[in-house]
Amino acid sequence: MRENFQAMATLAAAKMRPVFPATPLLRNELLSERFEADVYLKREDLSPVRSYKLRGAFNAMRKVIPDQSLFVCASAGNHAQGVAFMCKHFGVTGVIFMPVTTPEQKILKTRMFGGESVEIRLVGDYFDASLAAAQKFSAEEGAHFLSPFDDEDVIEGQASVAVEIEQELGRVPDHIILPVGGGGLSAGTYSYFGNECGYTFVEPAGAKSLAAAIAEGAPVDVSPVNTFVDGASVAKIGARTFERLKTINADDVIALEEDRICATIVEMLNVEGIVLEPAGALAIEALGEVAERIKGKTVVCIASGGNFDFERLPEVKERAQRYAELKKYFILRLPQRPGALRDFLDTLGPHDNITRFEYMKKSARNFGSVLIGIETDQAGNFPAMFERIDAAGFTYTDITNDETLAQFVI
Repeated sequence: MRENFQAMATLAAAKMRPVFPATPLLRNELLSERFEADVYLKREDLSPVRSYKLRGAFNAMRKVIPDQSLFVCASAGNHAQGVAFMCKHFGVTGVIFMPVTTPEQKILKTRMFGGESVEIRLVGDYFDASLAAAQKFSAEEGAHFLSPFDDEDVIEGQASVAVEIEQELGRVPDHIILPVGGGGLSAGTYSYFGNECGYTFVEPAGAKSLAAAIAEGAPVDVSPVNTFVDGASVAKIGARTFERLKTINADDVIALEEDRICATIVEMLNVEGIVLEPAGALAIEALGEVAERIKGKTVVCIASGGNFDFERLPEVKERAQRYAELKKYFILRLPQRPGALRDFLDTLGPHDNITRFEYMKKSARNFGSVLIGIETDQAGNFPAMFERIDAAGFTYTDITNDETLAQFVI
C-alpha cells in the first residue's frame, strides 16, 4: 500500500518538473547552531505561487484533463493561487469563489496567476458561504471541484514535497516538522515516509483540529477558530487526510500560540531575509519544543508558504513584542490633579518608552482612564517598573494578554 503511494507521489513529482522546478532544501546555519542539529528548511515559499498548494492542484487536474475543462474551488488564499496558476498552465477554465471580505491583494494575485483562464466570484462574508456557492455551482455545471486538502489526488500531489526532500537530501531525514491545517501536506508526507523518521505536527493554538480529531477518533469541528494563521486555521481536518493521520502519536502533535509565531516571522525576515506567512513559520518556531529530541539529528522544517501581506507587518511586530514581554498595555486610573502625570512619568525607567498614550474618559469626578503602551529593551524591566507604579499609589489594569480588550482598544 505504502509502496504504491510512494510510486504515485514520485510520478507526480516527475510530472511537475516541466511546469516548475523543485523547491530548494537549504541547511540553515542559524537554526542548526541554535539547536545543535542539522536543520534544513524546505522552501515552499519559493515556489511560483509562494506556497506548496500548486502541487495538489496540478496533480488533481492532470488526472482528469482532457475529459474535464472546467474547474471550481473556494479559497481566499494559497489554494486559489495554486488553482489559478494551473488553470493557466493547462489552458482550462477555473471559477474561483472567494469571500467578499478577501483582501484586494489576494484577489489581484489570484487574477495575476490565472489571467484570462480564471473567473473570480466574490460570494458571502465568510469562507463557508463561498464554499457552499462553489459546490452548488460545480454540481450544476458538471465542473470538477478542487478541494484544498480533502482529496486523494491532492494529498498525493502534496506528497511530492516529501519526494523532493528525499531526493535533495539523499536519504530520509531523522525528523520532519510539518504545519497542519486541513492535513493535505502532513497526510501526504506521513504516507510517503511512514515510520522511517520522527515527526512533529504543528497547529496554531486557535485551530487545533488535528489534536481534537485524534482525541475523538474522528474529525470534529473546533469552531470558532482564530484566523490569524490563515494558512492553517481550519475548523475541521479533512476526513481523507485524517484517515491517513489517525495512527500518529498524539504526543507528536503540538500547538503554538499565535503571538509566538510572530516572533519567528520577524526573526526570519530581519536575520535571514526570508519572508514567511504565519503558517509558513509554524514548523520553524516548533524547533524550540523538540530541542532535546533533535540534538545531533538531521531535521527538516517545511516552510509551507511566504504569501505575507506587508500591511500586516506592524501587527506582527506588535504581537512578537507582546509575546517576548518587551511591550505591555495597561489602563491607568489617573488622578485629576496637577502633577499627577509627572508623578507617573517618574516611575518609568531609562529604557521604558511610551508608545501610546490615550486619554479615554473620566471614570469618576476626580479620576480619568488612560490607555498606555510601554516598550522596553528587556523583559525583566517590567516587574521593577510595576513595583515603582504600585509604590507611587497608582491603580492600573494590565490588558496586554486580554484578547477581547486588545481587539477594541489596542
